[in-house]
Amino acid sequence: MKRVVYSGIEGRSLGYWGLMGVLGLFILMAAGSFFFMEHSGHHATGMDNQIVWGIPHVFAIFLIVAASGALNVASISSVFNQKIYKPLARMSAILALTLLAGGLAVLVLDLGRADRLVVAMTSYNFKSIFAWNIYLYTGFFVIVLTYLWTMFDPAMHKYTRTAGTAAFLWRLALTTGTGSIFGFLSARQGYDAAVMAPMFIIMSFAFGKAIFMILLIGTYRYTERSMSADLIMRLKNLFGVFVAAVLYFTVVFHITNLYAAEHSGFERFILIEGGIFTMLFWGVQVFLGGIVPLILIYHSAFSHNYRALIVASVLVILGGIAQVYGIVIGGQAYPLVLFPGKEVSSSFNDGVISSYTPSLPEVLLGLGGVALAIALFLFAIKVLRLVPDNLNAEHTENSSDVPC
Repeated sequence: MKRVVYSGIEGRSLGYWGLMGVLGLFILMAAGSFFFMEHSGHHATGMDNQIVWGIPHVFAIFLIVAASGALNVASISSVFNQKIYKPLARMSAILALTLLAGGLAVLVLDLGRADRLVVAMTSYNFKSIFAWNIYLYTGFFVIVLTYLWTMFDPAMHKYTRTAGTAAFLWRLALTTGTGSIFGFLSARQGYDAAVMAPMFIIMSFAFGKAIFMILLIGTYRYTERSMSADLIMRLKNLFGVFVAAVLYFTVVFHITNLYAAEHSGFERFILIEGGIFTMLFWGVQVFLGGIVPLILIYHSAFSHNYRALIVASVLVILGGIAQVYGIVIGGQAYPLVLFPGKEVSSSFNDGVISSYTPSLPEVLLGLGGVALAIALFLFAIKVLRLVPDNLNAEHTENSSDVPC
């Protein structure tokens, strides 16, 4: 049996430093946007007293959810002892950490008073799901870092499966907590659904796998390393299952809402009369982010086409951002039902559907979080031994000596 050898990428090429330069530029623009919005105040954003979570929250939640899903490959290798995935466990774990770091950076900087984060970390209201999530996020960093330690240190190899199981269970709790932020908000007709928690879990599987596939294929293609076609086929088929499952849970969510009379108004808004939200739902989330990727993944014409798989992954990411946008922004745009069964009208816009147009600083802040996550990942695979030198079948199938 051939032992898998790990190394860092050289990272000396013009392409690598050019990409890092572009990512650094987005990070700098995000920093400038944060200082501009903090100095100018809330009016510099597209938000108002009706839409209080804007596009930065969409990016933050997407990255946090994707972070949980990015750990999926490592979880399959450790918890379910699938040897073919074991060489990729280190890359999977580090990507999960960098995505969470990018998401939390956006979340903190979008609070308006980032300096008051210390208050949120020292004063807890345990009746609030937000307080629970602080523990879930910090715990994820600790557990996944410990998991990586067991992979790197030969003396800790015997604890790898235990650490991997703990990371697997914690990531389920983390995504459940993120989904429950919306599921527990009973005042909003677009939220208030128990299915939110499992739907966010399966969303994380699809979004995280899409990002992982792009970075994995990109890393191996541009460093000219060999990769097993069987491994890619397995990853692709698993990816397709997750994409289909997201569509399934989306159908379940809307059917259950249509069944409950109290949610019928919101469903009519999102599915038929919502303008941009309806277009994003049917055009981007369902068609481009669900149906088209499934065709690219499972149609025989694209069975061994790497480009088709990358396109499918990009479309799933776009569909995922549209889905989170519909949940976060669409759920706030639909008015609160203060008096069920009654028409409400006042000078405070009661009963009026709110409008929201993201400002440029908000968009740049969100994109900066994505850039930060990718830049951290590229830096990590340069300085740490994370990337297997060879992913041919003889290395992946016979990797029982690889601690993952």
